[in-house]
Amino acid sequence: MNTTRTAPLGLAGFGLALLPLAIQAQGTSDGDDSHVDLNPVIVTAGLAPRTADETLASVTLLDEATLRRQDPVSLTELFRGQPGVDVNTTGSFGKQSSVFIRGVDNEGSLLMIDGIRLRSATAGGAAWQFLDPRMFERAEIVRGPRGSLYGADAVGGVVQLFTHDAKEGDPQPRISVGGGSFDSQRLSAGLSGSEGGTRYSLAASRFDTDGAPIRRGGEDKGFDNTSGLVRLSHTFDGGSELGVLALRARGSTEIDNGETDFVQQVAGVYGEVPVTENWRSRLTLSESRDEKESRRTIGDSTFDTRQRTARWENTLRAGPHEVILGAELTRDDVTTTKAYAEESRDNTAVFAQGLLDFHRVTLQASLRHDNDEAFGDEVTGNLALGYALDDRHTLRASVGTAFRAPTFNDLYYPYEESTFLGTTYVFEGNRQLEAETSTSYELGVRGQYRPLYWDLAVFQTDIDDLIDWASDSPASNVVRYRPTNVSEARIRGAEFAAGAELGDWTVQAALTYLDPENRETGNDLPRRATQSLRLDIDRELGDWSLGGSWVAQNHRYDDVGNDERLSGFGLLDLRAGWGFAPGWEARLTVDNVLDKEYETAGDYINAGRAAFISVHLGG
Repeated sequence: MNTTRTAPLGLAGFGLALLPLAIQAQGTSDGDDSHVDLNPVIVTAGLAPRTADETLASVTLLDEATLRRQDPVSLTELFRGQPGVDVNTTGSFGKQSSVFIRGVDNEGSLLMIDGIRLRSATAGGAAWQFLDPRMFERAEIVRGPRGSLYGADAVGGVVQLFTHDAKEGDPQPRISVGGGSFDSQRLSAGLSGSEGGTRYSLAASRFDTDGAPIRRGGEDKGFDNTSGLVRLSHTFDGGSELGVLALRARGSTEIDNGETDFVQQVAGVYGEVPVTENWRSRLTLSESRDEKESRRTIGDSTFDTRQRTARWENTLRAGPHEVILGAELTRDDVTTTKAYAEESRDNTAVFAQGLLDFHRVTLQASLRHDNDEAFGDEVTGNLALGYALDDRHTLRASVGTAFRAPTFNDLYYPYEESTFLGTTYVFEGNRQLEAETSTSYELGVRGQYRPLYWDLAVFQTDIDDLIDWASDSPASNVVRYRPTNVSEARIRGAEFAAGAELGDWTVQAALTYLDPENRETGNDLPRRATQSLRLDIDRELGDWSLGGSWVAQNHRYDDVGNDERLSGFGLLDLRAGWGFAPGWEARLTVDNVLDKEYETAGDYINAGRAAFISVHLGG
């Protein structure tokens, strides 16, 4: 099926609607060029802190205030509809979730926690559903390839979650207790502080719910998650710093005909030394774990993967210019009940980046060489150029490459048959797969004013040898899954993001248009919505706050042949907060107010209307 695609009229309409605000902001500016929250500092885009208008990338920051106001039960609630971001779930509350960035699937959307990569070496992507949002202070979303900085899998972009950092002053406690629909209970507590050069942050959380049905007419599927965090660091008199981090989430989720126990864990230690006044050297040793044990009527299975990494970064400064040189060694290990032909592999890499500032013109250039034990050498690079049209408008252009190595499942998953609801499913890996490679182009412009910003970007990603677990038609009630390389895919799109802080009002808006095409067939790549809108509005009213989020997405296809069409939907969430005492706040959130039944993966439905009430101390 080949469809004619046009950019949504809402994109132009929304831009025109904001134009009067932009003109007003420019005309009433008092000339103060100091940055406000609408121009936040981002570190993920270039391994160094830069304000959003300096990053030469399309970026989104979901800061502490946003997480506090929205108080999401899951990360997918927070990410859905953000610029260039789409989410697929097989139900609510701890069910399998995928995050697509600029049309690139979950395996090409890299997740990091405080600089440590977290993913499954077998499935390839991150298990977003098992991470509690309350364990994190902020999230940075960088759209576009970052393979030259982070290696494999950073094809569509990078999401980095940051745990709570200690502030100067007395210890700061955080306590939250609440519950709501589906017999859900939430409890979290934390303590952070700083004294004598030592910073610490401790946190724990618990979420438990009976859950909601994931199939029409099905039973509730429960979920529980217990998480803990320890973060310590010390800065010595000479400026050297030593720190450790450990985060662990453990629980279980009910699935079709069974239950899965899981563990998500990251741990690391780092040391940073000022070698000279203009040279800092940092060494990080880390380990991440993704572990799942499933008990189902069709059989039990275990998939435990571990990634250990040693990363060395050297930052050299010369005036406004900065150069970063580094090396990285990574090892993946797999322990599973399946008979994989290989259970470990190593990757070594060296990389370099230059951040050059020539006042009105800025340049970011990076290059990385990876040597993968299974696939040999891969070279990726990125070149971005920025030009300040004036004090408020910046034009940027970039080109970058990335690659995704096939996962252990892609290559080695052993032949397996299982039957569910009268259909037999056959799974098998493919050792003949090639690594997936891509080249991306982007042109963008950003307007940054005192009370508001806007950002417009157009992009194209050309993917060679796209790895796709395509299924054949379910003839005779047998469906076969075996990964193959799609010789060519092309993803085009446009993004428009805007935000404003006008008096007591905070407004954020995002529009995304996507054209994800399998160039072999002309069909849309599956499970990607081609049009998306998100609008967040909040207002402070003294001790009260009121707000809401609206997400609307058009249809998507659930299969490669574009025969199974999933309808579009619109979701409305409302929230309210009441600061009833100093440091204390009560919050009420109502998700999916209109009680919409919607699906982003075939035959799986998400929860209807859900209300949660909670009491918070200190955050």
